[in-house]
Amino acid sequence: MLLYRMLPPFGRNGKCVYEMKHKKQKLLLWLGILGVLLVGVFLTGSRGGGHGESIQTAMRDAVLHDVNRISLLGLKDVNPGLISAMLVTAVLLLAAALLRVLVIPRFQYVPGKLQLVLEEAVGMFDRMARSNSPHRNRFLGAYLFAAGTYIFVGTLFELFGFQAVTAGGASIALPAPLSDVNAAISLGCLSYLVILSGGAAGAGFHGVMATLKEFSLPISMSFRLFGALLSGLLVTELVYYYVQLSFLLPVVVGVLFTLLHALIQSYVLTMLTALFYGEVSEPAPKKEKKKKGRSAQA
Repeated sequence: MLLYRMLPPFGRNGKCVYEMKHKKQKLLLWLGILGVLLVGVFLTGSRGGGHGESIQTAMRDAVLHDVNRISLLGLKDVNPGLISAMLVTAVLLLAAALLRVLVIPRFQYVPGKLQLVLEEAVGMFDRMARSNSPHRNRFLGAYLFAAGTYIFVGTLFELFGFQAVTAGGASIALPAPLSDVNAAISLGCLSYLVILSGGAAGAGFHGVMATLKEFSLPISMSFRLFGALLSGLLVTELVYYYVQLSFLLPVVVGVLFTLLHALIQSYVLTMLTALFYGEVSEPAPKKEKKKKGRSAQA
């Protein structure tokens, strides 16, 4: 403290002046980068010269996958979403095996970072299952964790931009598995079958009939998931197609849309499954038998 008071004013403020100059240099550097990008936007034409298909064809193929198909081991041409689904499934199964063999046996009473993340993820879906289905929730918690993890990882998969060669020789980036309507319908129908099994195990015939009354549930779950993920894919495809928008904007749009869809759709589908599962699996209230006796007759 005495040494600080003995220093001259320029000595005490020298560090502050240096930090201010450093911040100004960083600010000028970023402003220069943004200026260069803006100049590139205005000097570039409206479309790139490397596109071999129109924007209508690109948008249509993102939905129907009838142009850019990938050969599956030379046996059949399939949608790129199927290849993505296989890769995501293989990665999740490999990660689960490694965690079970290498990580879980080393869990400690005081959790580390990885253990804390795993316990929080499992605990979140377990609490969701217990709060919405207090009667039968062991299998429900496991299914919610598996479905939520698959949706989250599968949606983030498109951020990596893994390339694949189509049957026609073109190069494309593999999309999210659930951006294919077949994958979305499969997951929606699987969730409906899980709800139906919970109704049959928890309430018997009454639970089965209560589930069958919601015949539109798999359709709504499937197309809600498919529409949400497809909208992000189409917006990103549109932004990448036009060169004037392809400076810095695709990074922001792609990352934000993908992260939001990964979080929101994982929560929405698992929450709907838990709510309907708990509703149909609740045991029917037992009717009280009337007491027979003189007092009852009187």
